[in-house]
Amino acid sequence: MIVTLTANPSLDRTVGLTGPLERGKVHRTERSTVDPGGKGINVARVLHAATTEVVAVLPANAGDPLLAALDEQGIAHRAVPTSGPTRNNITVAEPDGTTTKLNEPGTPCTGRTLGELHAVLLECAQGAAWTVLSGSLPPGVPESWYADLVGALRGLGCRIAVDTSERPLVALAERFPAAAPDVIKPNADELAQLTGADAHELESGAAAGDVGAVVDAGRVLVERGVGAVLATLGGAGAVLVTATGAWRATADDVTVRSTVGAGDSSLAGYLLAEQAGHPPDECLRLAVAYGTAAVTLPGTALPTPDSVDPSRVHVTDVHRRPRPLPSHS
Repeated sequence: MIVTLTANPSLDRTVGLTGPLERGKVHRTERSTVDPGGKGINVARVLHAATTEVVAVLPANAGDPLLAALDEQGIAHRAVPTSGPTRNNITVAEPDGTTTKLNEPGTPCTGRTLGELHAVLLECAQGAAWTVLSGSLPPGVPESWYADLVGALRGLGCRIAVDTSERPLVALAERFPAAAPDVIKPNADELAQLTGADAHELESGAAAGDVGAVVDAGRVLVERGVGAVLATLGGAGAVLVTATGAWRATADDVTVRSTVGAGDSSLAGYLLAEQAGHPPDECLRLAVAYGTAAVTLPGTALPTPDSVDPSRVHVTDVHRRPRPLPSHS
């Protein structure tokens, strides 16, 4: 079983436009959908669609439309009562694939809710193969909470994946190696934030086919205790760095309809391959295949196995002499 924690869940409404978005203008929409959202819930949705046993842990009150949406999709969940309703996020999708997101901050999380979430997460993680900590933290939650959770989960035998950003990510890194997860999934900006690398260099190099700087940055995190660094690079694919090697994966060109949930789908694909016992390069292949499938779907739709084509993903070994980078402090 895989357990996901979404501390700041949402109901995601996607509005598809018939033309480009223009500020101050009236627009016609061609579709509108509502899905349960938040990064951990997105991971759970993809895993559930692949018939993997998964439980989503989240704060939400009885009767909240988010829980009804999870029930409708058949996703097992454990909800902890909180101080208010689930936030609503709005995604505006243009015909060319440009995506604009408007995210609410979320309901403040009180000490009681936080304590119950901690307890329920540890209860569900007993005997689980993986626990996934994903997304932003709602108002009122200490920035170091993910680091605290990693420490608490360490003794339960499950492996830990983390996908977050900004101050919670920095606070996690400040506690490496004690709080180093088994997998971390940064994008280029987050990888730069963690290692002191230059985000523009990471992105421009990858776009030009040179992922050496990404590999170097990933090795900094591995040396600090992280088991595997799955760095997602948008259209430039992804890089996986572990203690035993580094690999780059790119996919054949596709028509991008929405980028929402692509990173979450990549992480889910990686976990599916790892659960099946695949070697690291094949875990990366499936991660990129799932992320690529996600961007071809409208709005907040997420990939199912029949929409994923690993044969269109190309994986290469990356051999590079490490060069030192400043570690985060």
